[in-house]
Amino acid sequence: MGTEFLSIKDPAEVKKLINNLPIKRKTEKVPVKDAYQRVLVEDVYSQINLPPFNRASMDGYAVIAEDTFIASEEKPVKLKLVEIVKAGTIPKKKMESGECIEVATGAPMPSNATGLAMIEFTERKNDEIYIYEATPPGQYIAKEGTDLKKDEIILSKGKLLTSDKIGVLSAAGIKEVTVYFKPRIAVISTGNELIGPDERMEYGKIYDINSETISNSVRSCGCLPIKAGITKDNYSDLSAKINEYLDADLIITSGGTSAGTGDVLRQVLDDMGEVFVHGIGVKPGKPAIVGKIQDKIIFGLPGYPVSAFIVFNVFVAPFLRKMAAVPNIQKNDVLELKISRRYHSSKGREQYVLVQIEDDLAHPIMKDSGAIKALADADGYFKIPKNVEIVDEGSMIKVESFSQLAP
Repeated sequence: MGTEFLSIKDPAEVKKLINNLPIKRKTEKVPVKDAYQRVLVEDVYSQINLPPFNRASMDGYAVIAEDTFIASEEKPVKLKLVEIVKAGTIPKKKMESGECIEVATGAPMPSNATGLAMIEFTERKNDEIYIYEATPPGQYIAKEGTDLKKDEIILSKGKLLTSDKIGVLSAAGIKEVTVYFKPRIAVISTGNELIGPDERMEYGKIYDINSETISNSVRSCGCLPIKAGITKDNYSDLSAKINEYLDADLIITSGGTSAGTGDVLRQVLDDMGEVFVHGIGVKPGKPAIVGKIQDKIIFGLPGYPVSAFIVFNVFVAPFLRKMAAVPNIQKNDVLELKISRRYHSSKGREQYVLVQIEDDLAHPIMKDSGAIKALADADGYFKIPKNVEIVDEGSMIKVESFSQLAP
């Protein structure tokens, strides 16, 4: 088959095709300390009661509550202090009526204590404690198991382990969890003109931007990028590079997708595997490719940085999040803003326009898809449906913002 585009597919059709691609998820057990930003495969049950004992919820004096019922500011109740219990230690004495024990926040309560008198409503004179307010039964005692009971589910399968959830696991004494394996995504840049950051710039060459842009975008989707480096835009080099990384879970290339004599990804896929999509009705990003070799899905992004970035975010990122079992990871914020100027769209193609956000307005960036400055200035992008030719100044648009930190 030649390098002509297949019939240009509608973006919605491409999204549906990608969403139906097969996924094989792997799992592994990891220590809780290494589980940050991983996704649980199964429910996690508490191994202990929380709190694990009756404990003081603030500094004060453990009392037999009935001893304090007649206490007031005018007629305080006097109790004998018989012990001091700090956090991390345990009471050694049992109180009798008329006695109290000083306890720190988080310390175990004496077994027969029925309340805690706040230190703010007491006064100490040597070993005598004056209570100026009645202590209701159960006051300021966090009873064993009231927060979490042993064998109770603390986190459900599919939960993303953020810093707060890691803290919950640690508090419940969980040492390791079963999580989804992070998909390994090989990232290949193609182009005879590309050089790496450590190479000397020569006339006719440009630095490779897509490796870093795409690798970090892959990471933001809960996957692990493998930087496969730069390969020449010829059949033998590209096919060899793809063969080298067929042990990855998925391959993303950039460049080598246009229907030109110097672009060969389509030829490689025709010979080594299968092409599902070659050409999407979007701007920028029309020459994008979706295919497979053996059982490995391959996304071919355009070489122009803006085109590659848009196609990745719109079509590839949702699939990577699904692979990583994190489809509910919050994506970029969607902002509703007014557009600062009239914008003419390309009729017949769904268009994505980079914008700069300033003074609560979205300013379209009027640069082509090869312009690096466009990415430098961009704060997000918005979509124009294929049947819309003009977006008037002042119209409300929905901007996918880049401001949110990646997971």
